[in-house]
Amino acid sequence: MSDKHEIREKVWQLLEEERLGRFPFPLKGRIPNFKGAEKAAAFVFEMPEYKLANVIKVNPDAPQLPLRAQVLKDGKTLLVPTPRLKAGFIQVKPEWVPAGEERRAASLSHIKEYGQLLPLSELPKIDLIVIGSVAMTADGRRLGKGEGYADREYAIIRELGNPEIPVITTVNSRQLVEDDIPVEEFDLTADWIATEEGLMKTGSCVPKPKGIVWGRVTEEDMEAMPVLQEIKDFISKKNPL
Repeated sequence: MSDKHEIREKVWQLLEEERLGRFPFPLKGRIPNFKGAEKAAAFVFEMPEYKLANVIKVNPDAPQLPLRAQVLKDGKTLLVPTPRLKAGFIQVKPEWVPAGEERRAASLSHIKEYGQLLPLSELPKIDLIVIGSVAMTADGRRLGKGEGYADREYAIIRELGNPEIPVITTVNSRQLVEDDIPVEEFDLTADWIATEEGLMKTGSCVPKPKGIVWGRVTEEDMEAMPVLQEIKDFISKKNPL
């Protein structure tokens, strides 16, 4: 079984050596922006799951910017997690964005001008999730940059009562690996992988998180992500003893 850190390092280096990365640099330590991100996104837009979705959560990283912009152009509601989830989620409704400004509204540097911070108690039903990745296996196992935010965001959404949600990731085809990526109970797998070459259904049989694994949440986690305490309080009020 390959070490997660080693796999990430291998993929970051490969993208750099083959000049498949794009701004921002360095690629290492982040969800890498990759050449072909627009082509990968275009395959997502043709999916029935995308066309039928009303509310879509997309990660805030650079390679998923084309997706975030198109969500707004297509008249759908966009949800984007705030950095490190410190303030929960930002909601952007398409009617809040003037025509032609969708890409600006979907960029991390301007999204707050168009969107609103959303209290967890008002989180709408989410129909589709798009996540970024550093490395993926064909059967849907995923490595992010190593901080676990995509996993925890999904767990938070499920904890708040959202049904299981389809998950798509967009990557460059060179980010697909054959390494044996281990999966733990809190890890999020992907149902589809979109690359510049096409769309792949993973057929993953690994269960997705049904909620937060509270036994794995440390005091440091609670301090770094105050939203976790907010969720705990929200659940306590919703389900009093």
